[in-house]
Amino acid sequence: MCGIVGYLGKQKATPILMTGLQRESYRGYDSSGLIVVEKGKTVCLKAVGKLDKLEAKLKNCNSLTGTLGLGHVRWATHGGVTEANAHPHSDCKGNIWLVHNGIIENYRELKHDLQQEGHIFGSETDTEVVAHLVEKFFHKNLEEAVRKALKMLRGAYALAIIAKDDPGKIVVARLSSPLLIGISGKKEYFVASDANAIAPYAKKVVNLDDNEIAVITPNDLMILKEKQPETLELESGDAQKKGFSHFMLKEIMEQPDSIDSALKGRILASAGAARLGGLESVKEKLREIDKIDIISCGTAYHAGMIGEYMLEEYAGIPTDVDLASEFRYRKPILDKKTAVLAVSQSGETADTLAAIKEAKRKGSLTLGIINTVSSSIARETDAGVYNRAGAEIGVASTKSFTSQLATLALLTLYLGRQRDLSVVVGQRIAKELQKLPGLIKTTLTLDGQIKKMAEKYKDYNNFLFLGRKYNYPIALEGALKLKEIAYVHAEGLGAGEIKHGPIALIDENFPVFVIAPTDSVYEKMLSNIEEIKARNGKIIVVATEGNEEIKNLSEDVIYIPKTLEMLTPILSVIPTQFFAYYMGVLRGCDVDKPRNLAKSVTVE
Repeated sequence: MCGIVGYLGKQKATPILMTGLQRESYRGYDSSGLIVVEKGKTVCLKAVGKLDKLEAKLKNCNSLTGTLGLGHVRWATHGGVTEANAHPHSDCKGNIWLVHNGIIENYRELKHDLQQEGHIFGSETDTEVVAHLVEKFFHKNLEEAVRKALKMLRGAYALAIIAKDDPGKIVVARLSSPLLIGISGKKEYFVASDANAIAPYAKKVVNLDDNEIAVITPNDLMILKEKQPETLELESGDAQKKGFSHFMLKEIMEQPDSIDSALKGRILASAGAARLGGLESVKEKLREIDKIDIISCGTAYHAGMIGEYMLEEYAGIPTDVDLASEFRYRKPILDKKTAVLAVSQSGETADTLAAIKEAKRKGSLTLGIINTVSSSIARETDAGVYNRAGAEIGVASTKSFTSQLATLALLTLYLGRQRDLSVVVGQRIAKELQKLPGLIKTTLTLDGQIKKMAEKYKDYNNFLFLGRKYNYPIALEGALKLKEIAYVHAEGLGAGEIKHGPIALIDENFPVFVIAPTDSVYEKMLSNIEEIKARNGKIIVVATEGNEEIKNLSEDVIYIPKTLEMLTPILSVIPTQFFAYYMGVLRGCDVDKPRNLAKSVTVE
């Protein structure tokens, strides 16, 4: 959600800024802009739409040679999608320039007071307030003005700020929104909200913590408290399509590797157990917990729902799953014997981060399943496990989701063996986990079949997805993917609920996508399929290999390999990912960057 890039060094800033913005654009955006300091003056360009609009303006601009600049891609929150509302924003005098991710919650009252003092605003954004506040306090020293301005703000921010009248300097600040500084070793510095933006240039990074301010000059990096740079693990090649037409397809196809990475070195097959180094520091505390609350949003919430089934059935721990956006508003009952587990791909999800902070205030043990090293949630939680999916560029989560499920299965094995899970059952789970990369490879061969199926259904505008038990969340996830990627209305339901109202929608124009592997609720699913068939509904079924009877009850059958019931969702979700992808492509949608969506949702 929005992206910040900054550069200060000896090279031309503009190409570096544009490369960074391109590499951050997967997060979702609707406008872009940059500011470059050019021979003591500032040149600002903004554009609505894709980055090629900004590139076109650059071509019509005289060559920019400045070595200091800021760039931004915006996902609209306050104010419409216009050039005036695009970043960077400035003060009244054109001295202060800044880019911002996050939301300033008290911007209305601040704006009112500033207008009363004579400040003139040119946009509808909350961000512009910060520029005018810094202007108010500016007396030839940018960092002092920023410090004073920040004391007046409520909300979340990642800020990068320059001043024409305090040249050769970038001041950056962070609160509840990610921001990092890259170091190349050549007296040049990079600023970004996403490590992917600066991976081609910087191999060391400093991740800012909340309430930290950094001052960057050509010869120095000063932070209010000393921080050691960390090695940047992301490879610049991770953001390349490598021959695939879209990142989403590439990332679907990468799932054998991402699952293998999530499992590697963590399965103790002979002991029927799991080794999770990230939990060793809280191992004894985990023995004492008597409840788990999983908090997450979107696709990660569906992963959490499956985790609930796993943890209760095999680890014997009562587990609740909450939308992080609702968690702290319902006054959850938490104590020292409750573990609160955050599941997040980015590790920056604002609602989930706020929920973790609330849990810590109430004395609960906080854990994370995170894909992004050194992210805010990873640093905020007491302990956790990285799911090691690698960079995921497509806005809609695919490989991150299945790696979350694999990591939740490992966590279940780990906690179960601390309790009453037998060695024999543990060994069976461990053995099936080891088979998963190969089973996923088999499932990926369905690609061509599902593409043809999507051609058949591409003109339908309504779908229903049904599942039970472990595959009920897959019905929700399948519907979500179709909405995100193909802009098709879809609903996901627990199959037992169809007769309590939604069956009224079923007719020949309302296809139903049924997740019905051969498992403990298969017979129940057959009854639901019969109910739909009796009402002339078109039925697509995901079934287990070898199930021939299902062909007589459905229009289309997609077969997946057999595995343990608790691991079936890792396979059954893949057909829904392919289906959404090909439906989106066939309907002319931008499947990597769906409209109105952002990869990392850093606002509440």
